[in-house]
This record gives sequence, C-alpha cells and structure tokens, in this order.
Amino acid sequence: MACFVAPMTVAVVTTAIRKKIPVKYHINWLNSMLWGGVLALIVEHISHQEIVIYPPFFTAGISEILSEIIKVGIPMTCAIFLVWAVMVVISLKIKKFRYA
Repeated sequence: MACFVAPMTVAVVTTAIRKKIPVKYHINWLNSMLWGGVLALIVEHISHQEIVIYPPFFTAGISEILSEIIKVGIPMTCAIFLVWAVMVVISLKIKKFRYA
C-alpha cells in the first residue's frame, strides 16, 4: 500500500541533484527507472483501492505502511540502484572498449 514511498523519496532527491551528477553516470536512467516504478505502483495501488483520492489517502494504518516501506520499498529501491549501477558499469566499459 505504500511501497512506492521509498523509491519516490529517492527519485525526488536524484531529480533535484541531477545537474550535479556527471553525464557519464546517466542519472537520467536512474530517474526514469525510479519515476516509472513509482507511477506504475501508484496506478496499481489505486486500482486495488489501497490508495484513495481523499484523505487520509492510505487505507491502512501507519504500522502497516511503515512495515511495507521497510520490507518492500527499501529492497525494491536497492534493486533499482543495483540494476542502474550495472547498466552504468557496462556503459562505461563499452565506451572504454570503443575508444581504446
């Protein structure tokens, strides 16, 4: 019901600092992955009525929300970072191989 909060928080931060990150690290890839996942999860949660369009927005209590953020949101965000890091490493190796 609230697993999207962790990647959304990271997406807000990475979007805010994206101009300070060197282009070679492809921060736009990370932002696209994070925001795309957040959007997909919000749509899914709305369709299952776990989120509603009126306050308090979440249909569960704070303990369930925090539990889901910790058990699902944080590992999901770490997985996104891992995939992004692998993509960046491969990209850097390809560029190095091309220009060597």
